[in-house]
Amino acid sequence: MTATAPRSAILGMSLDALTMEQTIARCVLAVENRENLTIGVVNAAKAVRMREDAALRDSVVSCDLVVADGQAVVWASRILGRPLPERVAGIDLFTSLMEEGARRGHRAYFLGARPEVLERVVERVRATYPGLVVAGARHGYFTDDEAPFVAAEIGASRPDLLFLGMTSPKKEIFCARFADDIKAGVVHGVGGSFDVFAGKVRRAPALWQRLGMEWLYRFLQEPMRLGPRYMSTNTKFAWMVVKEYVQGLGRGRRG
Repeated sequence: MTATAPRSAILGMSLDALTMEQTIARCVLAVENRENLTIGVVNAAKAVRMREDAALRDSVVSCDLVVADGQAVVWASRILGRPLPERVAGIDLFTSLMEEGARRGHRAYFLGARPEVLERVVERVRATYPGLVVAGARHGYFTDDEAPFVAAEIGASRPDLLFLGMTSPKKEIFCARFADDIKAGVVHGVGGSFDVFAGKVRRAPALWQRLGMEWLYRFLQEPMRLGPRYMSTNTKFAWMVVKEYVQGLGRGRRG
C-alpha cells in the first residue's frame, strides 16, 4: 500500500477506520497505481469464525484493507473504546466501486455464483454501469486443482477491479493465494452480493440497514435455516465483546 490508513484493534482483529467515501478513494488510488489492493470485510459471523478457523483468519488478516461489513462490529468498536467511523458494507462497496469505475472506464472481472446468476449480474452491470468494461466473468464452481488456471485466465484479462462472489473462506483463500498472480488494481471479495445484485435474494430495506438489523430481515425470510446459526453466532460474538470489555476494565484498574 502506498498510504497507511488509521486502524482500530478490536476482538483480536485490526480493522481500517475508514468511511465508505475514504475507502472508495483508497481503491481509486490503488487502481491508478496498479497496487493489487486486497480487501477483506468482517461482520459478526466472520469475526466468530476467524476465532475457530485459522485458514480464514490468516486469509483475512493478510488483506491490505480490512473494513467492518457488519453494524455489530461498528457497535463493538465503540463499546470497546476504539470506534470505527461507520459500516462499510461489502455490497455497498461493490456497487460504489462499479459506479466509480464506470465514470473512469475501469475494467472489471466477475468471479463467482452459479452460471445463471452470473449471467444476470453481467447483464445488469452492462445496463446499469455502461462505462464499466466487463473484462471477463466466470462462475464460482471450480476445483482446487482448477484454481491456478482460473487465476491465470483472470490475470490475462488485466482487470482494474476483481469481484469475488464466493463464500467464506473460499474467497479469502483464493484471494490470498492468487492475488499476486492476478495483479488487479483492487481485489474485493463480495460474498453473496452477486445473488442480491442479480435479484435472486432480497436485501433488507434501507431503514433496516441503518438500524443494523439486516440479519433479522434475513432471519425472517428463512427462520428455520438461519435461526440456529444466528443464535449461536450472535451469542458468541456478544460474549467476545463482553470478555474484551471486562479485560479492558481490568487493565485500567491495574494501570
